[in-house]
Amino acid sequence: QVQLVESGGGLVQPGGSLRLSCVASGFTFNTSGMAWHRQAPGKERELVALISLSGWTNYVDSVKGRFTISRDNAKNTVYLQMNSLKPEDTAVYYCNRILGGWGQGTQVTVSS
Repeated sequence: QVQLVESGGGLVQPGGSLRLSCVASGFTFNTSGMAWHRQAPGKERELVALISLSGWTNYVDSVKGRFTISRDNAKNTVYLQMNSLKPEDTAVYYCNRILGGWGQGTQVTVSS
């Protein structure tokens, strides 16, 4: 059974940083592409960043240069480092296994 558990969300001021973590279990982590999505109130869920088996990454334009996705296969964990946060980054962030599986989400609120 695929399980994805996110952590690291919270309240941060504009310009601040957060690092989200997602610990995976129930599948062979190093054979799965992983991604982070987010959903703001009243909006559709959108793909934020993804990382392939080999470490290739891609980002939505709005976070390029500010967010970094990475993975540690030894720890079955995928990370999202978020810098220079903006109020428009406020959303629930979800960890996703490309082949299927979602975490429960972690709230990120950017506000002064």
